[in-house]
Amino acid sequence: MSIKPIDLSRVRDLPLLASASEESLSLIGQGGFLQWTPKGAELVAEGEVNDFLYILLDGSVELEGTWGDRDSTLAVLRPLSSFVLASVVLEAPALMTARALARSQLLMIPGELFRRVIREDQGVSMAVIEELSGCYSGLVRTIKSHKLRAPLVRLANYLLVQQRRQGGGGVLRLPLQKRMLASLLGMTPENLSRSFAALAEHGVKVDGPLVTITRPAVLARLAKPDPLIDNPLPVAGALMGQAGRERAAHVEGHA
Repeated sequence: MSIKPIDLSRVRDLPLLASASEESLSLIGQGGFLQWTPKGAELVAEGEVNDFLYILLDGSVELEGTWGDRDSTLAVLRPLSSFVLASVVLEAPALMTARALARSQLLMIPGELFRRVIREDQGVSMAVIEELSGCYSGLVRTIKSHKLRAPLVRLANYLLVQQRRQGGGGVLRLPLQKRMLASLLGMTPENLSRSFAALAEHGVKVDGPLVTITRPAVLARLAKPDPLIDNPLPVAGALMGQAGRERAAHVEGHA
């Protein structure tokens, strides 16, 4: 793993720290660090109290939960996502394992230092409230989709969201391996395979990781996308925190 000092000009661009005072940024610059971590590295262990807040700057991270001999992908994070924020604020054990899905760059801020910054810097404390609110909204979206939709409809909406995120063309690339996608959607790999086959009559063709949507209107009639469940943002290249994604989705839904 490669560890480097923090470039404070870059930190200032992070949503969680954009309103931080110069004193707070100086503390973070002295106590935090940047780290490149290899694919497959375990960053946080479920059940352990975290010593650091993590902000994902580059790459991707899987959040996984376990029970007995079962495990499930709960979320896949892209930049600029913070994780274990609630665990750091509460000084409580992490409820999920975090693992790098690709070589990733992380900003790591010691938990004790970050809690001090939250107490003393109103700008940062407000940003933390907003980020946790954005995470809560994203969780509600996921719960609603899983409880209110059949697996086939969940998959249809996932494909429409990915189509929007990848520019709206007729061909999209699945960003996850199908095993992980099935877990994320609350399906078995066999159920996912059957669902892809069932979507053929709705204009979906699958060739490995490539998915072609030939009849988007037909697929949309099946999916019945809902702006209070589905969030197609950010578009490719956009970097924002969870609070920013939720704000942008609200504007998009009322446009």
